[in-house]
Amino acid sequence: MINLTRLYCDESQPMDSLRYGRGHGSPNSAAERKPIVVWNITRRCNLKCIHCYSDSDAKSYPGELNWDQCVNVIDDLAQYGIPALLLSGGEPTIHPNFFELAGYARSKGLRLTLSTNGTLIDEEKAAKIKDLGFSYVGISLDGIGATHDYFRGREGAFDKAVQAFRNCKAVGQKVGLRLTLSRQNIDDLDQILDFIEREDIERVCFYHLVPSGRGSAMCAVPHQDTRSAIDRILARTSQWVASGKPREVLTVDQPVDGAYLYLKLKEENPGRAQQVIDLLRWNGGGNNSSGTGIGNIDTQGNVHPDQFWQDLILGNVKQRPFSEIWQHKQNETLDQLRNRKQHLTGRCKDCQFLDICGGGFRVRALHTTGDLWAPDPACYLSDREAGLLQQAA
Repeated sequence: MINLTRLYCDESQPMDSLRYGRGHGSPNSAAERKPIVVWNITRRCNLKCIHCYSDSDAKSYPGELNWDQCVNVIDDLAQYGIPALLLSGGEPTIHPNFFELAGYARSKGLRLTLSTNGTLIDEEKAAKIKDLGFSYVGISLDGIGATHDYFRGREGAFDKAVQAFRNCKAVGQKVGLRLTLSRQNIDDLDQILDFIEREDIERVCFYHLVPSGRGSAMCAVPHQDTRSAIDRILARTSQWVASGKPREVLTVDQPVDGAYLYLKLKEENPGRAQQVIDLLRWNGGGNNSSGTGIGNIDTQGNVHPDQFWQDLILGNVKQRPFSEIWQHKQNETLDQLRNRKQHLTGRCKDCQFLDICGGGFRVRALHTTGDLWAPDPACYLSDREAGLLQQAA
């Protein structure tokens, strides 16, 4: 996760201590971080999104964790001391004990965030979410109007999501927008940025597409279009900071964004660029993400290195606590993920930004090429930018 507001605009942001080792309570190194845990509490969903990594649908799925098992998970995560718990799905608010689970997690001192399609958050539910103490609510929006409805597989989904933003804002709940950049919505980006400004949304996460679940059928964004999108996002982020209304703007699942941002700053503000590369080097990008700084528990209790990697199971919380699974030293793939530099091949291995990017997003390389250690196909740096031409010479 790359915080553009912090890195590009030098504006202090929440979680700086966890991402960049700055501020009270920061760990000694990013490799020592406890994971933010994404917990898919149910696979059931009222929509059928074309890019859903969990291939969710409007039906029941046998084998999901019961109440006692959920309580055990929460107790373990709280005792282990994870920095945050993200409740996801499917659509998490459909879970029959959603509010009870959230309330119990908060009673144990866990920092809660919510990932939702927003269509079920009416005024009453927004107030309950606020009262429970969610740090923030992330509502997915993948385009304007018909574009979003196409992504979500249901007419009217856009209007309901917009109302959810407004319902959360009305009760003082911090709310964010989550969007997956794809060929189908890249042309809506400026309208999305206008929407964020118009609705005064405090936080926005731009996800790079990971081919997982139903998202496996989607085409990757051409590299030049990705560069253009990041340029437009950076420009708008800078405008918001200059206007005195900064927003928390992040990109997710593509640590090369950090290298690209650094290269832009080298031209625009060399002094700032040096400060940024120091922060990025501490963070380590992919080196300290999947399997270290992020982890996932799916609806069946299986533990994964991240939420997009459902075919790699590290253990199951029905048999062993998450904390024990996460700290187990005998899983070969998990050990390799935590020491990935020696296993990477091709461009990633030789890139001058390996220390700050960490070889991109591994599961994307795996799902695209069948090789866990192949170069990340979504890397949009040229060979010259990656420092490969100098090596060849």
